[in-house]
Amino acid sequence: MIVLGIDPGTVRIGVGIIEKNGGTLTCLDVGLLSLEKKYKNDGDRLYSIECALKKIIKKYKISLVGIETLYFSKNQKTALAVSEARGVILKTIAEHKIPYIEISPSGVKLAVAGDGKAKKEMVAHMVGISLHISTNKIIDDATDALAIAIASCYTKKY
Repeated sequence: MIVLGIDPGTVRIGVGIIEKNGGTLTCLDVGLLSLEKKYKNDGDRLYSIECALKKIIKKYKISLVGIETLYFSKNQKTALAVSEARGVILKTIAEHKIPYIEISPSGVKLAVAGDGKAKKEMVAHMVGISLHISTNKIIDDATDALAIAIASCYTKKY
């Protein structure tokens, strides 16, 4: 099973692709969606997210997607932009008929680190152990996406 974990954001969207084969998890790819920093408008930004996600789905033949839920944000402008990105992501997943799981940030931390209030460093450390990789040079949004993918593997909602 190939699992795509997505950590949605406004400009930086973390993606982590893992393969689950029995009890073994393997990292296939990790990084950020290729998005330009400057857009003519929000429509261009959202279309860029859709195109990048479609390339990943096609390249890896994704069988399950895990996406982090939107947590409460004091900055309404940021919350709206992340919600728009999530909408495009969910629409693209549905278009490809891929099952998905939405997981809260605390649910991801609990599944990966055993503590729903674990710090980012602990989650990154446990991601490295679970996937037998070094997470030292991976941007935190991408590490979070791998954590979401791992947590998705162990959620029986699909």
